[in-house]
Amino acid sequence: MAGGVAVVGGGAAGLATAIFAARRGLAVTVLDGARTLGAKILVSGGGRCNVTSARVGPEDFWQGRSPFVRRVLRSFTADEAVAFFRELGVTLHEEPGGKMFPDSNSARTVLKALLDEAARLGVTLATGERVLSAAPGFVLETSKGRVLAERVVLATGGLSLPKTGSDGGGYALARALGHSLVPTTPALAPLVLDGAFHKALSGVAHDVTIAVHVDGRKQVEVPGPLLWTHFGVSGPAPLDASRFWHRARLDGREAALFVNLLPPHDFEAVERWLLEAPRPATLAKTLAQRLPASVASAVPESLGIDPAGTLGQLKRDARRSLVHALTAWPLPVRDSRGYGFAEVTSGGVPQGEIDPATMQSRIAPGLYCVGEILDVDGRIGGFNFQWAWSTAFVAARALAASA
Repeated sequence: MAGGVAVVGGGAAGLATAIFAARRGLAVTVLDGARTLGAKILVSGGGRCNVTSARVGPEDFWQGRSPFVRRVLRSFTADEAVAFFRELGVTLHEEPGGKMFPDSNSARTVLKALLDEAARLGVTLATGERVLSAAPGFVLETSKGRVLAERVVLATGGLSLPKTGSDGGGYALARALGHSLVPTTPALAPLVLDGAFHKALSGVAHDVTIAVHVDGRKQVEVPGPLLWTHFGVSGPAPLDASRFWHRARLDGREAALFVNLLPPHDFEAVERWLLEAPRPATLAKTLAQRLPASVASAVPESLGIDPAGTLGQLKRDARRSLVHALTAWPLPVRDSRGYGFAEVTSGGVPQGEIDPATMQSRIAPGLYCVGEILDVDGRIGGFNFQWAWSTAFVAARALAASA
């Protein structure tokens, strides 16, 4: 290849960029070290691929107050993403929480549609060709030789799910071309807990709210389902909270997580409920009205309170200790399961070094960055895929305009 647009990375953002650019008449080559593309698409959403969300806004991203995020999302909305996939023959349906999945319930449908469209448009897919280094002027040294490109799009992803080929190589390329990096951490990763409380509850899921405290002050509250596991906790709420726990630890700050097992009720509401409940009822039976039975028994047992005892036998101090546990249960987080199980990476190329109107580098003109390589990460539910589609569209539009 000599000249044209080189897209480094053939995942969601890379394939979408190539398609949008080729639709505008540009010659595009996708370079990827993997022999088959889209491994991360295939494993996403439990193999079903949560393509986007029915409703996507800046508030769904942890950097949502940033004008950068707002501008990019406005340029290619969730509705436009749904229409784009419909054009490719992939119709989507909405599930609880606004999650949009293909009607086939198979991620392979999504990947095949992207690959078929790229092929139809004449995009060159150079698989098994890893980009090893990049120099100003866009001289790319690859595992198969030298590539000269007029413009380069970095769509290499981050460090999450390395088994799919995400090894952070794009960060080195960005640095070689003059960029700095916001330190990276796993995000949307299951949490590993100390102790044994969680082991007896393995497989139990219920709705909670997790409060993340950093240096003793509440930073954020994250609602959603929690799944108890043999190693700790997983599910949407712990995954979303993991991002804040990791970033605090990276910054050398103290992070603590507290679970409200009975959201949206606070301490006063839960205590009032227990005081008004029938006195002869057992504690376990009362709590099981709002909690899974195993959790209803495990929480009082952890405090030395007999769940088979009646509410009338519960002393004031014991009742208040129980209410505190039900509304602010401390999660003894030892670690997360790391990049190997994280769904996205937090950190990357700073927003300030990229023009949100074009996704072009302010440091190296002709270089564009899309998707997970940027310092933008959203909550679970299809939002990080939407970020891939939106940034791809903006970059392709700018590439065509400057051709």
